[in-house]
Amino acid sequence: MKIRYFLPLTLGILFLLLALPQEARADGIIIPDPPVCFPGPCPPPPCPDPVCPPVPPMQQLVVRYHKVDIMIEDQVAVTHVDQVFYNPNDWTIEGTYIFPIPVDAAVSAFTLWVDGKPVKGQVLDAEEARRTYEEIVRSLRDPALLEYAGQGAVKARIFPIPSKGEQRIELEYTQALTADNGLVKYVYPLSTEKFSALPLEEVSVSVDIRSGSPIRAVYSPSHNVSIERVDDHHVRVGYEESNVKPDADFSLYYSVGESEAFHLLSYRDPSDEVDPGGFFLLLLAPRPEAEEETLPKDVILVLDRSGSMDGEKFLQAQDALRYILERLNPEDRFNIITFSTGIEMYADELRPADEAKEALPWVDRLSASGSTDINRALLEATAMTTEARIRERPAYLIFLTDGLPTEGEIEPARILENFEYAAPQGLRLFAFGVGYDVDTYLLDTLAMNQHGTSFYVQPGERLDEALSSFYFKISTPVLTDLSLDFGDQTVFDVYPSPLPDLFVGSQIVVVGRYREAGAADATLSGYIQGQEKIFRFTDLLFESDSRGGSPAEAALPRLWATRKIGALLNRVRLDGPDQETIDQIVMLSIRYGIVTPYTSYLVTEEMPLGAAEQERIAGEQLADMKSMASAPTFGQEAVQRASEQGAMAGADAVSGLSEEAASVVKIVGSHTFVLTDGVWVDTSFDPEKMKTVHVPFLSKEYFTLATTRPELGDAFALGDRVIALSEGKAYEVVEAIQDEDPKMDQVKKFERRDGLQARRR
Repeated sequence: MKIRYFLPLTLGILFLLLALPQEARADGIIIPDPPVCFPGPCPPPPCPDPVCPPVPPMQQLVVRYHKVDIMIEDQVAVTHVDQVFYNPNDWTIEGTYIFPIPVDAAVSAFTLWVDGKPVKGQVLDAEEARRTYEEIVRSLRDPALLEYAGQGAVKARIFPIPSKGEQRIELEYTQALTADNGLVKYVYPLSTEKFSALPLEEVSVSVDIRSGSPIRAVYSPSHNVSIERVDDHHVRVGYEESNVKPDADFSLYYSVGESEAFHLLSYRDPSDEVDPGGFFLLLLAPRPEAEEETLPKDVILVLDRSGSMDGEKFLQAQDALRYILERLNPEDRFNIITFSTGIEMYADELRPADEAKEALPWVDRLSASGSTDINRALLEATAMTTEARIRERPAYLIFLTDGLPTEGEIEPARILENFEYAAPQGLRLFAFGVGYDVDTYLLDTLAMNQHGTSFYVQPGERLDEALSSFYFKISTPVLTDLSLDFGDQTVFDVYPSPLPDLFVGSQIVVVGRYREAGAADATLSGYIQGQEKIFRFTDLLFESDSRGGSPAEAALPRLWATRKIGALLNRVRLDGPDQETIDQIVMLSIRYGIVTPYTSYLVTEEMPLGAAEQERIAGEQLADMKSMASAPTFGQEAVQRASEQGAMAGADAVSGLSEEAASVVKIVGSHTFVLTDGVWVDTSFDPEKMKTVHVPFLSKEYFTLATTRPELGDAFALGDRVIALSEGKAYEVVEAIQDEDPKMDQVKKFERRDGLQARRR
């Protein structure tokens, strides 16, 4: 049998694997030629010889870097992959390279270079590629390629990879992107790289988008990306990480040519009897007309200048204040309140933006000393504006502190009560906690009650960068007090709730659930300078069956679950645990593969996670959460917990699994699989309520199911032992019995298979 090595060439890792079926999935594949044996006792490459010592295991290729550059111009994308890898083995490798063509890619050109020299490739259509994939699966007894059923491929001869040497591979292909109601989608397939045995040394994806029509919304549901808007027709998007295992395809959406950016993505699996209904993502961005009606705003800066702020923290805080003052819009108003043992204000009332230059020397003269009177500072800030004023112009209170209240009223509950009584309706509060000596309960509750957000700047992070970046995003509001109505369509579990204000150059990502498939109309309303504005959108499609569709849509359930778990964990932390909430957290984390320090049972449990096991885990978790709720609300652990849970509740993309979790948890489409006793088990499978249909590994039935039901093909690709659900049935891939008597009846055959499985377990 041939020895097989893999060369992933889609985002991630370029490496060789020897006899590791569970680690074998990859986008680009090299199948080496059989090794040649030379005369002598220990020839290279190593061959069986009684005189030679044991052959050392094959070492994986080391990726020096992996860069992906995408140029998209008027919906034509040119993708260029550049990768350098190192062969640490004592022999040279050469063989046949196969690159599956990305899903939904209308590829018009494909070029491959090895060390700068062009290599001729043969393009295989979907049927030819499928036959090639299945031949490899059968010969290697490795199902990794099943996920590519239905895709085409490029096949090429790869020149030798020298021992102890480097080789550069470049790949380029062109594809036409389609637009659905003005929303253009680009997908670069990387999800299979989550099975890499080693993290990538360096990964970067750069996208340059140019369009003759204005580019409105730009969003990646798969990765946390940076977005630079060069102008209305030119946007740059970047993603870069090191020492990482990618576990999701890189997906990017952008909209062009519309007057309002209002786009709906939805996902529904009608065969899912465990969690029926659908999931949706709504992408909102300002309309061009709204940008011309920029709202004047009031900005109240409340700065802690107690003694603990002295030094680099206070210098950075002063830099951040200067940044904000220098970037006020012409019609804005501002004031600055500093607090320690007492209160000091720049002015008695809000001042016009053209006075900001005069405030800069006042900021420079500030120094840090004294105690921390948070209560009085917040009350002074609330007196700066009224509900009537806020209806005309939004008011934002930016509150920054690095410590606990030590002066005046020091009880967090009383401070919250005083502020809630005094704060005018509509005042937005954004809290920045600096360091570990802050009360997370106080800051998070203040922000939550005032429809704002809390941020934590931990040691080693720059306060001025965090505060400046935040203000840049909220500097120009265009629509406030948003509300959303889908008419006859029933939606629920919508996050965020309530909706935040809308700002120029930003967008709002809303996720939620829906009951029934079909078309629906939506109404978005908000306020501009006290006047209500209503926008209506018709014929929004909530999908009825999304199976076999884009990986980006299949990720929607997990993004929704991430936000909901984050919101539930925040509720437990701030209000205390209850059994119903803990039950939801346990169920969601198991069903959708959300692994956090507080949902680690997905990794640690050894039994199939059916209803009985989930009930047991939830009971144990309730006790753990009660002890956590009584823990201090300040300190390193409290700050890190608040920061992590806040990030989950507001996530725009799902975080990848840690290396430890990825070894036993796999995400396939919208399903989660956990490795249990050598079997990859769908977490929706309940062994106490379901019986499995046995499917012999590599049998005719096995390949038929993998081809006709894409969700099963993707699941079967995990390995040679899998339990997966489809159409309400549980299918179990079992070991094929090679020596069966053809006269043995079916009952005895299954009894024998069951016995084999029982002994293995």
